[in-house]
Amino acid sequence: MIRILFLGDVVGEPGRKALQQRLRGLQEELAVDFTIVNGENAAGGRGISGKQCIELLKSGATVITTGDHVWDQKDLPAYIETEPRLLRPCNYPEGTPGAGSVVLDTAKGPVAVLNVRGLTFMNPPLDNPFHRAMEEVEKLRAATKVIFVDVHAETTSEKIALGRYLDGKVSAVVGTHTHVQTADEQIFPGGTAFLCDAGMCGAADSVLGRTKESILRRFLTGMPTTLPVAGGEVRVCGVVVEVDEATGRAMAIQRVQEKVLPTAPGEGLGKNLL
Repeated sequence: MIRILFLGDVVGEPGRKALQQRLRGLQEELAVDFTIVNGENAAGGRGISGKQCIELLKSGATVITTGDHVWDQKDLPAYIETEPRLLRPCNYPEGTPGAGSVVLDTAKGPVAVLNVRGLTFMNPPLDNPFHRAMEEVEKLRAATKVIFVDVHAETTSEKIALGRYLDGKVSAVVGTHTHVQTADEQIFPGGTAFLCDAGMCGAADSVLGRTKESILRRFLTGMPTTLPVAGGEVRVCGVVVEVDEATGRAMAIQRVQEKVLPTAPGEGLGKNLL
């Protein structure tokens, strides 16, 4: 069996620092073989820079996925061409910098990671995620049966539908983007593990990783306002999927949620496997 840890959207410096403190420990405690981190909001809550990608890789990430903010940092288009472990959604048009999938060797065999972005309530419009994801999966299956899919999408219906569409073709489909961990983990009949949203790695006392005051000001006044990243205790959220590397079928799925105090390096608070 191969155990894959997936962590949801990293929000700003607090999320990055929490992973620096705890990711290696989590990997050891959970007997993880391969780690995927969504770095979508690592740069102050909007996108990821090359420097922050390196930081997350050094913290223990094997592959970093993204989403609708992938191009928000100006250095990213050039940097992503040099780092195959940093993915952008596969349904960007042909010729877009970077790649939407990668296959990496491990001691237990090759593992593929696929990043795809939804269409509903998201901009800019991209190619159909169902068609493009299936095209990529068919190519990846020639290299390995162990395929993990990050679906960066707004609606639960689109994530569930894509999970059902890929059931039996991939090992896991896990959603990102909404920053709130869902409790619908399951294994579909074809052997694909599924979770609508992994949650975030961001400040616990916040609104989706942003300061409460700024979000409330936006809702109460309707006026444009900056949305600073919140600080303090960080909630690290994700999921562990156990996969039979011979068949690619998921055998178990378990949510992960832990609070990490920035003032106590290397120590977690309230760790919980749900």
